[in-house]
Amino acid sequence: MSAKEIKVKINNSTLLKQPNKEVKISVRDLNLFYGEKQALYSISLDIHANEVTALIGPSGCGKSTFLRTLNRMNDLIDGVKLSGNITIDQENIYKTTDVINLRTKVGMVFQKANLFPMSIYDNVAYGPRMQGIKNKKELNEIVESSLRGAAIWDEVKDRLKTSALGLSGGQQQRVCIARAIAMKPDIILMDEPTSALDPISTLKVEELIENMKKDYTIVIVTHNMQQAARVSDKTAFFLSGEVVEYDETNKIFSVPSDQRTEDYITGRFG
Repeated sequence: MSAKEIKVKINNSTLLKQPNKEVKISVRDLNLFYGEKQALYSISLDIHANEVTALIGPSGCGKSTFLRTLNRMNDLIDGVKLSGNITIDQENIYKTTDVINLRTKVGMVFQKANLFPMSIYDNVAYGPRMQGIKNKKELNEIVESSLRGAAIWDEVKDRLKTSALGLSGGQQQRVCIARAIAMKPDIILMDEPTSALDPISTLKVEELIENMKKDYTIVIVTHNMQQAARVSDKTAFFLSGEVVEYDETNKIFSVPSDQRTEDYITGRFG
């Protein structure tokens, strides 16, 4: 048996055994249906703490569907059925976890900035206020620390009371990240957060993601394979609702174990 054949057998598992790294999210035998149509098939993988995990694959392959299972956003869609287990910090989020607490712990940044039609300050303070924080000094500290954490404080500190909708697209997306940070999550999910941004704004968000992983576990869906290669520690390649391959990002992009992965990252399809 050749070395290459041995490597394929070793790397073909989507369960990466890394004993020195904390498993933050554990997924086992996850199947998801929209009515009678199955969208995810027997997904099992571990996502490690304080890493960036990228989900790549062609449109309609299940990346965003999978992402939304991690904070139960799919609960909002009629007819969704799910089997299998997802645990966060060893707690089954579909059995014992309160959904409101889950979505506080697992923040989300969407493809397009979805700011409220209110001031920059009020956008960031909205979540803490909903949690019952009314003290002005405490809110001020949360807003400033969150905007600093999203690398946008210096750009907006003199206009906090102006409408957030007057910001550029890249600035709006970073305020959305600040709004997520304000809830003090452990995990941040990002669904193509730079797809609507220009290259300079994209670079700023990517730099932000790199800096944020020391404090958060980040899972990002991206169609941009160069972005996945730049920002992520691990990459999962989805195809037709399955995880074809999951490994260290540099391995996925340099020596993938599955021919389908190689075909996709070299542009033969997708």
